[in-house]
Amino acid sequence: QVQLVESGGGLVQAGGSLRLSCATSGRTATSYAMGWFRQAPGKAREFVVGISRIGGSTSYADFAKGRFTISRDNAKNTVYLQMNSLKPEDTAVYYCAAKGSPPWGRVFMNRDEYDYWGQGTQVTVSS
Repeated sequence: QVQLVESGGGLVQAGGSLRLSCATSGRTATSYAMGWFRQAPGKAREFVVGISRIGGSTSYADFAKGRFTISRDNAKNTVYLQMNSLKPEDTAVYYCAAKGSPPWGRVFMNRDEYDYWGQGTQVTVSS
């Protein structure tokens, strides 16, 4: 079992930046592939970015490429999502997710493949 706790959300103006953090507890961080998803009001939860167990492989949604960066510090059991050049359409609740015991180097983009979820953190981008 693992617990995920997101932080770092808030209100920012368009063009600004935020860094989200996802702290994991339980098994060692390298036991999990990680991902970030988001859900805007009235919309389905969508994939943002994923990272493999060690961090050597990543995959980004098209809207995130060039603006968002995922990283992980396994010594701190924390995954980060750096978001730059934010737009009003990035407004959503952002969720951290973990996939247990995945193959090394594998990145997961389907929300149904993840085993654990955080409670989410609200990101609001004003125009």
